Amino acid sequence: MELFNYFRSSASFRVRIALALKGLDYDYRPVHLVKNEQLAEPYASLSVAKLVPLLKDGDAVLTQSLAIIEYLDETHPEPPLLPADALGRARVRSLAQDIACEIHPINNLRVLRYLVRELGVGEEAKNAWYRHWVEEGLAIVERRLADGGSGRFCHGDSPTLADCVLVPQIFNAQRFGCRLDHVPEVMRIFANCMQHEAFQQAQPSACPDAE
Repeated sequence: MELFNYFRSSASFRVRIALALKGLDYDYRPVHLVKNEQLAEPYASLSVAKLVPLLKDGDAVLTQSLAIIEYLDETHPEPPLLPADALGRARVRSLAQDIACEIHPINNLRVLRYLVRELGVGEEAKNAWYRHWVEEGLAIVERRLADGGSGRFCHGDSPTLADCVLVPQIFNAQRFGCRLDHVPEVMRIFANCMQHEAFQQAQPSACPDAE
């Protein structure tokens, strides 16, 4: 397998966590987003959306981090990243999407660039935008985690898809100076995740292209 990703990309980070949890080997293919390598050949021909991550597994080319992680879970089922029961799977997917669909898309690099370059938003206002949506979004996740389904991790006592998505978002929140004291349950689970070897192995500072 080959993983095309960028060390600071939270979507790429999600997939690296899943690969590490499953103990899967892969070739690391860096794509530098800040230098716009995703827009140039040969990567531009490989990725229609010109985004990362992208996973090549033999002849198969997979995009979108949540789809990639579910593919890995189906093709390499141990350890499972989704619960065995339908309600549990729905809860984990919902928590993951609270972040991947509601927080991340309006704060990724191309959105922040558009705010600055096309709309003339200043650096301070751009960062305020970022912090607002992250802090508000994580407050929703905090309330969702209070439903009794969490244990050491987002769902029970084993890492799931939801944890793969939560941890990279906290890394980004910390990098942008977001307030996190209003989400103690989120941060408790984050701390538990970061004690796990797979999460440590996958973090940005451990990547070959880390700066």
